[in-house]
Amino acid sequence: MTRPLWLTGESFRKVWQFLAVTVLALLISLGSERLGWLQDYENIYYDYWHQLSGQRKEAKHAAVIAVDDDTLLQYKDDPLAFWQPIFAVAMQNLTDAGVKSIGLDFIYAVSAEAWLRKLNLPDSEVSRNYDAPFRGQLAEGNKVLIAQLVETSQGDMEVMGPPQEHLLMMPNGAFDTGIANLYPDNDKLVRTFYPVVIPNPEFPGLGFAMQLVLRATGGDSMAESWTFAGETYPRQRERRRIGFVGPPGSMLTVSMSKLLKPDALDDPQVKALKGRSVIIAPNNIGTSDRHFTPYSRVLPWHSAEPMIGGEVHANVIETILSGVYPRNLSHWIEWPALVILLAAAVTWFLRLHPIGGLGVGVGLSIFILFPAYELFQKDLLLSVAPMHVALATAYLATLALRLTGEERQRAQLKNMFGQYVSDVVVDKLIAEGQRPNLRGEKLDVSVLFSDIRNFTTISEKLDAEEVVEMLNAYFSLACEPILEQGGMVNKFIGDAVMAVFGSPVPYDDHARRALLAAKGMAREAEKFKAWMETRFPDRGLPEFAIGVGVHSGPAVMGDIGSLKRREFTAIGDTVNAASRLEGATKELGCVIAASSVSVNAGGEGISTGRREVIHVKGKAEPIEVFEILID
Repeated sequence: MTRPLWLTGESFRKVWQFLAVTVLALLISLGSERLGWLQDYENIYYDYWHQLSGQRKEAKHAAVIAVDDDTLLQYKDDPLAFWQPIFAVAMQNLTDAGVKSIGLDFIYAVSAEAWLRKLNLPDSEVSRNYDAPFRGQLAEGNKVLIAQLVETSQGDMEVMGPPQEHLLMMPNGAFDTGIANLYPDNDKLVRTFYPVVIPNPEFPGLGFAMQLVLRATGGDSMAESWTFAGETYPRQRERRRIGFVGPPGSMLTVSMSKLLKPDALDDPQVKALKGRSVIIAPNNIGTSDRHFTPYSRVLPWHSAEPMIGGEVHANVIETILSGVYPRNLSHWIEWPALVILLAAAVTWFLRLHPIGGLGVGVGLSIFILFPAYELFQKDLLLSVAPMHVALATAYLATLALRLTGEERQRAQLKNMFGQYVSDVVVDKLIAEGQRPNLRGEKLDVSVLFSDIRNFTTISEKLDAEEVVEMLNAYFSLACEPILEQGGMVNKFIGDAVMAVFGSPVPYDDHARRALLAAKGMAREAEKFKAWMETRFPDRGLPEFAIGVGVHSGPAVMGDIGSLKRREFTAIGDTVNAASRLEGATKELGCVIAASSVSVNAGGEGISTGRREVIHVKGKAEPIEVFEILID
């Protein structure tokens, strides 16, 4: 099977590189995502979206009753362990206010009455019925007490729950408790919850918030699954994202001190509790029940305040009953978007210089943050981490291709042209993806010939080592202007230099480059004159001078030679004419002689002197020649 014509040579190489880099970046980014390696990085943006959004919505299903500093001050003489009658008053007022379910986010393993009996105090009405109002509230139903899973020193998990005498008063016994453990991610931030902590239906293993939702809606704790707001929750241990309504304090929060006043039901805040599930939770200055959430990640000009446990649970209730929480964008949308982004990036990475490619990569990485944030406002999550990893992988892969493939090409080009092409020319050939046609092609070029005047006389007065020393010193200077103008020092012929402009890299202004290089060589020759006088004084050498000829026109460029020795060079009438013009500088009495073709193509700024029409050997037609002034 043959490739299409458009997929031959350089085109095929570019397509192969594009596909290889794109596929590699996709495999690494999507593979890393599926293995969970990118979750911590993804969480960073997830948290920033929360912080930048501030309060996202208004809670309609949940509220927090805060046992705050005002409440503690109001009952500062009563130990918190003996607050059951106080909680009972608050619960009664909440029931009268029309709340649907009440959760008590305080853990205690023994009742006040049991504690009083341990003291062996004389039997009294208080010791027998201290908890009676509280027990009465529990017996009415729609109350949920918390339990905690704790790990023993042996590594076993045990449940620490409320005292047995209180459980006996509740309609569903232990199944009216909810496990209040919160499970932070690796970075200690709480972003998710477990509706079901222990799936075994014979064990009271539902989460605290889920139990409050079931009490509010009349649900069955023993069911195999539950559906709220179109979302089904099976009796399985699986994480769900919390749809936070906002940063700490965004949830409707009422001080419990207000519920303990005689006119509590007239308070507007208490009235606003109607129809909600509420959690009585500590929120005083000394409480340790505070948790880091997405709003706790440090971001300039934003608070990193932790959230009390009661408010976290209230956000879970709101999530379940509203059905609103951040959801992953469909893979059918995310993956095509990733492919399109990556294809655009790889295209630019392969075309641009590494610094330019880095700029494109950084720009695209920043760009995708904007749609990701906008989608978050609609509770849709665009995964940023796989896109960033894909862009980074693609950039590094193209960089590796440059360091391997381009360096290999550079070595091949250097081997092909020897020491006679500047690094700029090699870089341009690689950047443009152009390779000389070694089999031969006819191109419009400018050819420069230069030799040293009276070289035979000079070489006769110097020994062999000194001749080589002189030529090496001169050629080092004379070649610099050629290389600076992007020319190719094609060959040295004794004391002569042949250079080609316009190949292997095509330049539209090759004639101007050749003329500027000729002028540069003339200036270097003037400097070299002083070096000769210093290096070989009293040798009777003729004054050092050179002649330069320049002609422009078509020439055949190709890899020419035998099986053992080949070189990339130019042949043809243009080359012969340039050589003849260099020889004609002696008769014309000038340093640089250029054909009218080269002068006219050279453009403005090329100063000319005498004009002659000469016949050169090998050409039937005369050539119009101009003296090029050095300035």
